Amino acid sequence: MHITDRIGLPKNLSIGYIGVLIFMMGDGVEQGWLSPYLVEQGLSMEKSALLFTAYGVTVGISAWLSGVLVESFGPRKIMLTGLFLYIVGTIGFVGIGLPDLNYELMLPTYAMRGFGYPFFAYSFLVWITYNSPQFILGRAVGWFWFVFTGGLVVLGSYYSSWAIVKLGYIPTLWSSIIWVLIGAFLAIRLNKASFKKFNDEGKPNTSKLLAGFTVIREEPKVLLGGIVRIINTTAQFAFPVFIPTYLAEFGFSTSEWLQIWGTIFIANIGFNLLFGFIGDTMGWRNTVLWFGGVGCGFSTLLFFYSPSLFGANFWLVMACGILWGALLAGYVPLSALIPSLVKNKGAAMSILNLGAGLAVFVGPALVGLFITQLGSEGVVWILAGLYFISAFLTHFINLPQLEHKAFTSRNKKSLLT
Repeated sequence: MHITDRIGLPKNLSIGYIGVLIFMMGDGVEQGWLSPYLVEQGLSMEKSALLFTAYGVTVGISAWLSGVLVESFGPRKIMLTGLFLYIVGTIGFVGIGLPDLNYELMLPTYAMRGFGYPFFAYSFLVWITYNSPQFILGRAVGWFWFVFTGGLVVLGSYYSSWAIVKLGYIPTLWSSIIWVLIGAFLAIRLNKASFKKFNDEGKPNTSKLLAGFTVIREEPKVLLGGIVRIINTTAQFAFPVFIPTYLAEFGFSTSEWLQIWGTIFIANIGFNLLFGFIGDTMGWRNTVLWFGGVGCGFSTLLFFYSPSLFGANFWLVMACGILWGALLAGYVPLSALIPSLVKNKGAAMSILNLGAGLAVFVGPALVGLFITQLGSEGVVWILAGLYFISAFLTHFINLPQLEHKAFTSRNKKSLLT
């Protein structure tokens, strides 16, 4: 066994992981600051939330389609489609809509931009699930979430904290095109891996599209997994909409917020790998239930109340955020658990990808719906409650007994060789 396979990083896909890291860095340049920037420019919080909600809708659609379209056309073509839509959306949003805050143009062009990264990144995730042996699958998807989150939130946040000072806000957004092009070149052009998929006996493309839903009827646990996946990152996409404004009440600047946000996900990407290994040893379901669901429920509340508890203490607030970010990685084994329930992994992944995309929509939507009536505190309690609900749902997601025993046996052997 090659050393990269031993640590759960498939050798034939390794250059693609690097490409996803760089692509997601380009996509993430605005994640931590765009909402407060638009509000400062005169856009209302509700309109800002609606903008990100529309973006989330297209992310959700393309996330679902990525799994089933890869079945029909292969990952490379779908990843190229994502690159094209991202660039066209960026040109429209940054070059036409944003300079004059033309909301009628900002809304559709930013929504178009939302098709980009799911087609690119989640198609690569499907590629991983088809090319990785089951006994390292938890680690393989852990590496994926390592580079995905490392690019989107960590490198994206730290790069933008430098770029908005040195280049300015608008040029920072333009620079994202350079990074996504570099990432796409590595992941699509230089990555030489083949695509070996489940034999669907020549089903027509319409059947493959429908398989993204029929798999739910065949195995209802896949639907539960999709719901849990929505909850997983709902807070991640809700926090940037209102937490910067909330922290500003305690004296935190936008730069300090970006540093906190970026550092949270430095911890997260490290724990993405750790929980991949933990899930392969102590069980995928148990890891998601206790570390992901229960852990995130409590740590979400701790992070929110940390400024009230510690005042403007930068390091203590960051420490509470780091705890939340670390436990967020407890959901990583879900990407190994759900595809292992069925033979048609592409269809199962389409449901998980849809859940990941809908989180981009649900997070800002919750803020837009409840921030006025309930305030920041009420929104955070809703987010924490959702995490506890995800823990309850995860209890009902488990591998068939015989397959679970075989899986455990293979894992023990792989750890000894």
